[in-house]
Amino acid sequence: MSTAVVAGRPAALLLPALPALPARFERVPAVAAVALLPWLVVLAVGHETPWVVLDLLEFAALLSLDALLRRRSAAASWAGGAVALLLAGDALADIACAGPGHAVLAALVMALCVELPLAAVCLQLGRTAPVRR
Repeated sequence: MSTAVVAGRPAALLLPALPALPARFERVPAVAAVALLPWLVVLAVGHETPWVVLDLLEFAALLSLDALLRRRSAAASWAGGAVALLLAGDALADIACAGPGHAVLAALVMALCVELPLAAVCLQLGRTAPVRR
């Protein structure tokens, strides 16, 4: 497998070296996917089709990341990035589409307390996942 090179340096050197998360964090994507199911039901009952589709994509990406982490696949880094991108996009869309007042506050709280921290954990899990050779 080749390593990407940017400006004569391996791309891995451009990212700061962060320690791996404790082993207990490896189950976070699966737990987050299961926790998303009740919210999917609420959205489906309210006929919020675009949000259901986005959250189903997040659900599938979280389960995919969990499976790749358990298999110690090199593709876990890509899945971690995809989950982080979906979650960050969801947070941005929630804030942008929220009505005035309490709706914006609720979207900000959800983004800052759930979606963005989960995105950071998934990204870090993907970056530091041990790979089976």
